[in-house]
Amino acid sequence: MTNRSLPAVAVLVIAAALTAACGDDAEEPPPAAPPAASASTPAADVPSGSTGAPGTATTPAAPSTGAGPAGPSAGTTERRPASPPPVALPVRPTGTPGARQVVDAFKAAGLKVPNPRDRSVDCGPDGLGLGCSELIATDAVTVYVFPDESSASDIAETWGGQSFRRGTVVLNYLEARTPKTDRARYEKVLTGLR
Repeated sequence: MTNRSLPAVAVLVIAAALTAACGDDAEEPPPAAPPAASASTPAADVPSGSTGAPGTATTPAAPSTGAGPAGPSAGTTERRPASPPPVALPVRPTGTPGARQVVDAFKAAGLKVPNPRDRSVDCGPDGLGLGCSELIATDAVTVYVFPDESSASDIAETWGGQSFRRGTVVLNYLEARTPKTDRARYEKVLTGLR
């Protein structure tokens, strides 16, 4: 290599490094050029929104919408709550055992209550809409507690022979794997609660 080609090679290496460091600008649109004012017209004489000299057709500038590449401005952004409001369930009557208390009584009596799940949210309007106060589901039986005996009686009649009612508490066997012979034991424990 001669001394003359060394500066040319250095320039090419530096240009390649700058191109690699800056990236390919072909993906981005070129920046808009500012409107050119006529040499004979000072900038102060050009009307606002005009892009040319007097006597030429001008197009008014588009009003700013506040929208940029990220979308609408903060003033028009729809705000959503972080989480849905809590469901307001009817209150369980005083003196009535709660669904968890019934399940615990079954367990204490040696009855199977596998996989207990609190599904009280299903009582509300976003769930099944049954209007119950509490709901605990197990693989053996589902325990519903209603705010009044009338509601409990209505739902127990709807479920027919697949349920048992004592006051405001209803045992449901529709989704359960409980043999009919064992159901009497669950019902006896519920009847003994107070």
